[in-house]
Amino acid sequence: MNQLIKRNKKNVAESLEEPSRDKMGMVVVSDASGVKAPDGGWGWAILFGCFVITGFSYAFPKAVSVFFKELIREFGIGYSDTAWISSILLAMLYGTGPLCSICVNRFGCRPVMLVGGLFASIGMVAASFCTNIIQLYFTAGVITGLGLALNFQPSLIMLNCYFDKRRPLANGLSAAGSPVFLCILSPLGQFLQDYYGWRGGFLILGALLLNCCVCGALMRPLKAPKKGGEAKLQSQKKKKLLDLSVFKDCGFVIYTLAASIMVFGLFVPPVFVVSYAKDMGVPDTKAAFLLTVLGFIDIFARPLCGLVAGTKWVRPRCVYLFSFSMIFNGLTDLLGGFLAESYAGLAVFCVFFGISYGMVGALQFEVLMAIVGTQKFSSAIGLVLLMEAIAVLIGPPGAGKLLDATHIYKYVFILAGAEVVTAALVLALGNIFCIKKKPEDPQTKKEVAEKELDRLEDRSSEEARIDSVEVECFLKAEPEKNGEIVTSPETSV
Repeated sequence: MNQLIKRNKKNVAESLEEPSRDKMGMVVVSDASGVKAPDGGWGWAILFGCFVITGFSYAFPKAVSVFFKELIREFGIGYSDTAWISSILLAMLYGTGPLCSICVNRFGCRPVMLVGGLFASIGMVAASFCTNIIQLYFTAGVITGLGLALNFQPSLIMLNCYFDKRRPLANGLSAAGSPVFLCILSPLGQFLQDYYGWRGGFLILGALLLNCCVCGALMRPLKAPKKGGEAKLQSQKKKKLLDLSVFKDCGFVIYTLAASIMVFGLFVPPVFVVSYAKDMGVPDTKAAFLLTVLGFIDIFARPLCGLVAGTKWVRPRCVYLFSFSMIFNGLTDLLGGFLAESYAGLAVFCVFFGISYGMVGALQFEVLMAIVGTQKFSSAIGLVLLMEAIAVLIGPPGAGKLLDATHIYKYVFILAGAEVVTAALVLALGNIFCIKKKPEDPQTKKEVAEKELDRLEDRSSEEARIDSVEVECFLKAEPEKNGEIVTSPETSV
């Protein structure tokens, strides 16, 4: 009996160490290795590095587009041929997710990011010496895209390790790097092209990308406290290079499906809004200002959304805030398609789209981190990005085909809005109907486990007391069975 009680106490104690989960697998304890996230300290340096990496990763493919006219004139090609440079950059950023996961699980975040920074820089430097568009596809597209991918994913993993209570805010601040760098890199690229030509511009941008190596050097890994044989056992335990067991988590499957549907329409409006304005007869400079409005709103929307997501009441329900942000974004597209028939209407559309787009950007990786936890996040993000890569490549070109067939921009916005709203419904309804487990307060669960330990201890002491009473009664009732010699007719001499 005592062995059974000890075994139960051990199981309850182990359950205290396991990460508590609520609905959609929301992980409360972020660090599976037993290292508590500092939520500050060196974490702010990690956040700064992640901000820079996110800015380069998302803004660079768009900023390169300012050189397209010069490339068209240099190589005598069409716009669609040059647009493949940005497409390949994005495809490498998303499609190499599993490869990045394997590298991170094998070598760690810091070495992978240092190599990635070198790749990104070498790609752009080599592109400045290219003599045809195919060489640009390989250098500026494949090599630089791979380098950015090897920086982007590990930076998010490190951010997840260093922040727990403040993680929603940290994700919002790091995500703000995308609009900030877009506002910086686009005019910088135009300035470099005007003064140094596209070759000099690519060379200088390649030098700027070496800052990714600096950010990689900031990614100092957290060290677990060593405790004798336990540390030795952990060192012998090998981590899977690509953990496919995340697909057993229903919450992860629902999230991946919803995110893939969302990406079909999420990036379409920013691509077509400037062309829509020009089609109305708006001057080029005034039309391009719409993206500036969108980006400016986006800069403030992301950290503010992260701040709201980190509040005590909202954080356990973060998946629903993410669903709401997607519905907000989708409805903005739908209403923009019907109501934005003038430049003022498009400006208002960009304001609301910037808010909703910033909310989605701030929450998408926060929700994924909460679903799978720290231990499996490196594999989970790689698999999610791979699934999204297909949608990234199909979404904008598919919308372009629809525009070519109808010549009506309204249909493009309606299609994008319908796709994003569908993704929101998949996430919300899947969470409600497919995940049966109810939300649980992590502190309450811990208290319940501690009470169970106390109950088992009381039960153990009570049973020990009962056993001693029974033995005492037994000895008093039958002393002859306690080794005492008694006389009987059969034994007397």
